[in-house]
Amino acid sequence: MTHACCVSQKDVCLVRRQEGNLVMAKYLVQAVVLGAQVVGRAFSKALRQEFQNAQRAQQAAGGGRQGAKRAASDSMMGISLQEAKQILNVDKLDKELVEKNYTHLFDVNDKKKGGSFYLQSKVYRAKERLDEELRQEEVKSEKKQKEDSAS
Repeated sequence: MTHACCVSQKDVCLVRRQEGNLVMAKYLVQAVVLGAQVVGRAFSKALRQEFQNAQRAQQAAGGGRQGAKRAASDSMMGISLQEAKQILNVDKLDKELVEKNYTHLFDVNDKKKGGSFYLQSKVYRAKERLDEELRQEEVKSEKKQKEDSAS
């Protein structure tokens, strides 16, 4: 056992330095834990918000099985049916009107004519989305015709 009279100044400095290092380590661990908690809360909040947005999109698309299909189609195509109709300025799905408006808007926004590539891309994606919707309606009507003729 060491007596107080036998402890040198060097030993005291060494003990104080070790205590200081422990305090610094403690603060560092606290900062890391606090940071992890903040990131965890932000991630869980973003995840909850994403689930809510997906549910709202499904309900806006009509709810039920049909709404789920439309929401899946929207996310796959990257654009909603409503947005595509607004871009191409059509109220109802009419193949000729969609094609006419698409051709006009695509040509007007041609980069060679001083147009915007971004807008041209939006017009293209809108037509792509409406074409997919028209194709689905066509398949539905063919299926219904087959059922009617079988009856």
